Amino acid sequence: MLLEIDRINTFYGKIQALKSISLHVDPGEIVALVGANGAGKTTLLNTISGLLRARSGRILFDGQDITRRRAAQIVRAGVIHVPERRQVFGTLTVYDNLLLGAYQRYRRDGRKAVLRDMDHVFELFPRLKERRKQLAGTLSGGEQQMLAIGRGLMARPKLLLLDEPSLGLAPLIVKHLFELIASLRNEGQTVLLVEQNARAALKLADRAYVLETGRIVLEGDARELLEDPRVQAAYLGGHALAA
Repeated sequence: MLLEIDRINTFYGKIQALKSISLHVDPGEIVALVGANGAGKTTLLNTISGLLRARSGRILFDGQDITRRRAAQIVRAGVIHVPERRQVFGTLTVYDNLLLGAYQRYRRDGRKAVLRDMDHVFELFPRLKERRKQLAGTLSGGEQQMLAIGRGLMARPKLLLLDEPSLGLAPLIVKHLFELIASLRNEGQTVLLVEQNARAALKLADRAYVLETGRIVLEGDARELLEDPRVQAAYLGGHALAA
């Protein structure tokens, strides 16, 4: 197991957002977290990456307990979080945004290794190479999402956390983006994907967990969950899932 979450409970003040969440992610797989707005998906990613602190429970990553580590330490361990709504540095160029993605490893690995990785990002996202001197804030939404993922890959993550990558994008752009995420799996990249577009996420993922009001109510093979009538009802009609 690369990531193991054991009975995590996370609060916002007195409000409990995550309720005894347990899940795991194995090396080289894409695992999807699906659920409605407010289900706790983003909260879970923020807890894994150290932006929020779990009140109880345990998070193990690559055999190490990271539950109480600071966010910067978790990044150094190899967990890279691509946040919701991209959050690129709009006043910097595409090139500089990508370079900042490698800031934790620049001194260790050296400039040549970092630039090799940037070339690889440009192979994955040719549009970014075309726009490398352009300010990130002037890119389209789809291009900014490519940049956010590319910036995350510049850190050479062991685990990539993707939060709502399709948010606000046109269907054709979403299709292309999910094809690119699938190509990352072919390269051995491990991904934990939060996505409100349940159908697209379940078609892409190897396994999935369904969250509702801070609890995992279903889990299993992603294709099997896609055919589950409870998931279909929730996806098509917005009804609550029964555990």
